Amino acid sequence: MDLRSGHAFWLVRNGILNAFPALDGDVRCDVVVVGGGITGALVGYHIAEAGVSTVVLDRRDIGWGSTSASTALLQYEIDTPLVELQERFGTETAQRCYHSCRDAIYKLRELTQRLDDHCGFSLKPSLFMAKRASDTAFMKREFAARKEAGFEIDWWSAREVKRHMKFQRPCALYSRDGAQVDAFRLTHRLLEKAQADFGLRIFDRTEVMEYKVRGRQVLVKTNRDCTIRAKHIIFATGYEFQQLSDRKLVKLHSTFAFVSEPLTAGRHLWHDNCLLWEKADPYLYIRTTDDHRVLIGGEDEDFRDPEKRDAMIAKKSATLKRKFRHLFPHIPLEPAFCWAGTFGETEDGLAYIGQIPEFPHASFALGFGGNGITYSVLAAEILRDQFLGKTNAYGDLYRFDRHGGNARAHKR
Repeated sequence: MDLRSGHAFWLVRNGILNAFPALDGDVRCDVVVVGGGITGALVGYHIAEAGVSTVVLDRRDIGWGSTSASTALLQYEIDTPLVELQERFGTETAQRCYHSCRDAIYKLRELTQRLDDHCGFSLKPSLFMAKRASDTAFMKREFAARKEAGFEIDWWSAREVKRHMKFQRPCALYSRDGAQVDAFRLTHRLLEKAQADFGLRIFDRTEVMEYKVRGRQVLVKTNRDCTIRAKHIIFATGYEFQQLSDRKLVKLHSTFAFVSEPLTAGRHLWHDNCLLWEKADPYLYIRTTDDHRVLIGGEDEDFRDPEKRDAMIAKKSATLKRKFRHLFPHIPLEPAFCWAGTFGETEDGLAYIGQIPEFPHASFALGFGGNGITYSVLAAEILRDQFLGKTNAYGDLYRFDRHGGNARAHKR
């Protein structure tokens, strides 16, 4: 599947960070990870760090799938609001889901601090804005639920939004636990370090054609007729999971983004340069970058095919620019790079992490939705612990066999 198109900023900015070889011979390992995006990098890093012989494969160049199109806003807010998640799973489970994502942000900070390159990681507060006055009742319920769950969050009235942000919105929730990063760069730096320090082996342009179970072994065949013998296989293939399984776990969407030219006033554009996102459909989100640009995304459409998605890039970018100027008419914004990507959301807004019966000796790290990177951190720790026979505090939350009602994910 073609997961992104246009001129994804992270590819242009970073260029070729590493050249990994294609697999051209048979290998043995304990765990083979299929997928060389941010999820596969995190999973491979954590498992190799634990002393497990690990191989990471990707059919593209490393990080060239949906990771290269990610806007990489890191938030504990799941696509499903806390009040709706509580209705579906109960208060305790819903709060644990939200707390797991907050924990993942700070675990990722610790991880980037071990790297020579911090990959643009920066803690950021976030502002969740009501679009219409009719949203106020929902926002008050969500505020109360998060307060009860112990999150640091402030209620901003219309007057406070105007005072802090200079634009008008009926109300907003100001959260202190958020962050941003360059996911493409982080993918490469994690793999570099795991290769150098833990013996991780990485092969790109290597496609898995099939895998079979022989006794306690997994046999993986590649496009060059090479065989990988492993004890376990982990699929970190994201939205391409639909090509592996008939399970209908995710609904695909096309999303659009652009990044501006660098701004001379980029060090302080608005209050704390916080992450901005809006309760709207189609939604809007805004962040800054560490080289003083503004990155804007949203305007989702149901995914049909890459050609129709790509034909909308110019129109959608113009719409995003118009929405930004409505908020910040004083900021002279000019798009530098525009792109589109494909992402998915689950019915309940949660990731799928773990095993399913029809795939023996296999695990899945499927961080669907707006929390993709925080889910990837959780998947890396959960799957590492499962392979080592340990219990993970959050492992039960993201199982494939979880149950609940019919709450619908809130797109952001």
